[in-house]
Amino acid sequence: MLSVQPDTKPKGCAGCNRKIKDRYLLKALDKYWHEDCLKCACCDCRLGEVGSTLYTKANLILCRRDYLRLFGVTGNCAACSKLIPAFEMVMRAKDNVYHLDCFACQLCNQRFCVGDKFFLKNNMILCQTDYEEGLMKDGYAPQVR
Repeated sequence: MLSVQPDTKPKGCAGCNRKIKDRYLLKALDKYWHEDCLKCACCDCRLGEVGSTLYTKANLILCRRDYLRLFGVTGNCAACSKLIPAFEMVMRAKDNVYHLDCFACQLCNQRFCVGDKFFLKNNMILCQTDYEEGLMKDGYAPQVR
């Protein structure tokens, strides 16, 4: 939890051990910090900005990306079978997970936009046109997502 509190009396910074003389105190993990001292242990990005989220595990203070890189779950893309890093944004359809670039009709490669209909047939993502063509040809039932 990250909070900003009015300074009542000088406190020591958990990062540099110097007194904090700023108007406001930055409190994270029950310790006080200078804004520039609260950083990710891996990439040194600043975590002291208002609205920042920090993660902690194994006595490390981490940004979201490094937390997921170190401790997140990875998986494979259902379309290309390549590894999807834990920190990467994905698309999901039922139990399948896809890279954003792989989330397209697997027959015509049409990319989907937010709100577009897609269909899942035999674990293949299909656009509406290819699905309806297959429906006419094969007579299979829709699974709209």
